[in-house]
Amino acid sequence: MLKLPFASSSSLQTFAPLAAAIGAMFSITLGASLAKSLFPLIGPAGTTVLRLGIAALMLALAFRVWRIRPDRAQWQAVIPYALSLSLMNLLFYMAIERVPLGIALAIEFIGPLTVALLGSRRRGDFIWLGLAVCGLLLVLPLRGAGQAIDPLGALLSLGAGVCWGLYIITGRRAGRALGASTPAFGMAIGALVVLPFGWAQASSGLLNPAILAVAVAVAVLSSAIPYTLEMYALRRLPPQSFGTLTSCEPAVGALVGMIFLRESLPPSQLLGIAAIIAASVGTTLAARRSCL
Repeated sequence: MLKLPFASSSSLQTFAPLAAAIGAMFSITLGASLAKSLFPLIGPAGTTVLRLGIAALMLALAFRVWRIRPDRAQWQAVIPYALSLSLMNLLFYMAIERVPLGIALAIEFIGPLTVALLGSRRRGDFIWLGLAVCGLLLVLPLRGAGQAIDPLGALLSLGAGVCWGLYIITGRRAGRALGASTPAFGMAIGALVVLPFGWAQASSGLLNPAILAVAVAVAVLSSAIPYTLEMYALRRLPPQSFGTLTSCEPAVGALVGMIFLRESLPPSQLLGIAAIIAASVGTTLAARRSCL
């Protein structure tokens, strides 16, 4: 019987993590646009608490985490992951309250880009990184009227980027220690970390039924779906490859804006999207060849 190349087990093992990473990015950007509607009501910290807390509850039920009794080594792996996860989300929401989503994503990308650069051992990786950076420069609206960047928003984005880089590193270790249940534990701990800030900002507003309904949708799109997919990818890809793959996120954000927010894109930004996608695919293929 003739076997199609794309149906082979090795091909599926190569492209399944890629598909998971791309799906996570689409889900995150959709969730971020919806989360912003909650900022006037409960603020970024309150939104972060609900996002992480509701997602943690969903994942806890799905994976039946009450049956799991982490040992000391597992707690030591999951706590740094949870801290980086909670701070990354909080700082990012605080940032997009002050600067446009595309700008925040561009600055935040410094974190995973640094992970990709520091973890590289092949000269070819720098070619894909360079292509990704060129794509980002074409995609992001860094020029034009009305694009002044709030300094505090830029600093918060940078802080989120540092936490993103730490999330990639700690997430791989935590995923190996706790497996698929890692996001449930990480989000539960993360929600507790952010809870004092969220309660101070929103107090009883966190319990408003209408707000909770929107927060459930945000949690599903921004946390439950993407972090489960990312954990799958993190456990199967080297950190540098995963870091470069996440360069697609600003491009995905631009596409989501074009489709759902009716934002028109000039040819230069479409070219940037194509360059970032090419860099992501090239990185994945290069990682596959290095394992052969």
